[in-house]
Amino acid sequence: MKTVTPLYAALHGLLFVALSLQTIRMRRRHRIPLGDGKHPALRRAMRVQANFAEYVPLALLLIYFVEIGGGSALRIHILGGALFCGRLLHAWGVSQVQENFRYRTAGIVLTFAVIISACLFLLFSRLSY
Repeated sequence: MKTVTPLYAALHGLLFVALSLQTIRMRRRHRIPLGDGKHPALRRAMRVQANFAEYVPLALLLIYFVEIGGGSALRIHILGGALFCGRLLHAWGVSQVQENFRYRTAGIVLTFAVIISACLFLLFSRLSY
């Protein structure tokens, strides 16, 4: 059986590299080797990258568990696609110094929805044994 989760792991890996490169470019442009130098845009770029690193590994792990636990390919595509869209929206929203909170909020709502729905699938599928 071919798994679907690696597709979303690869997409998220590429997005993480892009977010990391954005932070590195800002550090070089403003000559700030460590910390944020009280630069608002760099602080936001750092938080976007860190927030991604905080949520995505757990979400992808849960998606993978859903997949190997019997979740359909469609369910995995919905979860993986929602997570990717959520992370894009969150990154866009938080990276703006003049932030529009709708993007940030939509991004975290999608991220939490993926995590919660994967957890519920796993809990209910295990309780039915």
